[in-house]
Amino acid sequence: MIHSTAVIDPSAKLADSVEVGAYSIIGADVEIGEKTWIGPHVVIQGPTKIGAENKLFQFSSIGEIPQDKKFHGEVSYLEIGDRNTIREFATINRGTDDGGATTRIGNDNWLMAYIHIAHDCQIGNNTIFANNASLAGHVTIEDFVILGGFTLVHQFCKIGQHAFCGMGSAISKDVSPYVMVNGSPAHAYGLNSEGIKRKGFSKEALKALREAYKIIYRSHNTVEVAKTKIKSLAEKFPEVQNMLTFLQKSERGILR
Repeated sequence: MIHSTAVIDPSAKLADSVEVGAYSIIGADVEIGEKTWIGPHVVIQGPTKIGAENKLFQFSSIGEIPQDKKFHGEVSYLEIGDRNTIREFATINRGTDDGGATTRIGNDNWLMAYIHIAHDCQIGNNTIFANNASLAGHVTIEDFVILGGFTLVHQFCKIGQHAFCGMGSAISKDVSPYVMVNGSPAHAYGLNSEGIKRKGFSKEALKALREAYKIIYRSHNTVEVAKTKIKSLAEKFPEVQNMLTFLQKSERGILR
């Protein structure tokens, strides 16, 4: 299952069912789980741990050192879960001491060509990054987020679950769960109603999220006032509680 031209460090640990394509390079301290497919011309540096049933396409660079001037060779890590698709020319860097030393990617993510995930980013599950979407360091992306092509996310920003970022969005603040943003600079332009419906949310939950959205984004309330006004909805609907919790924890402020 390993092409004769592949170069694999003796310390790398590959499950028996891993397939490695022509001219790929797997460095020291790399661990790869069952049924993961590594295409041709892929470079993986360690310490990196990759789970099961992933697909890494040609010319992707996985686990390289951070693009951070503060990095001076300290040990840092990249962890990738299961069933992720990582397409051509993707670049994913390891962590730094300042950010907890580990970049993490969860399960079932679809990461398209030329995407970049910088040091210390934390990516959840079931996300989609369209071509050329790029994350600066220390970014957090929660579950089911979609980033349109050429989306740029500033360092330390957080994007909440089920959010949708349109093509070419320039994101410099946090994006609340369930919200759609677009533009450069990006701004909120609605609730991700279609995405929510597709995930099987109840009509009642959708109605509550729409009401919360109006309070936060359309009623000229400050964020502090909006948080107070949606508390009663949050007590009845966990989906609204997710929005409230996100607002309470936001350090950069939210896009509106």
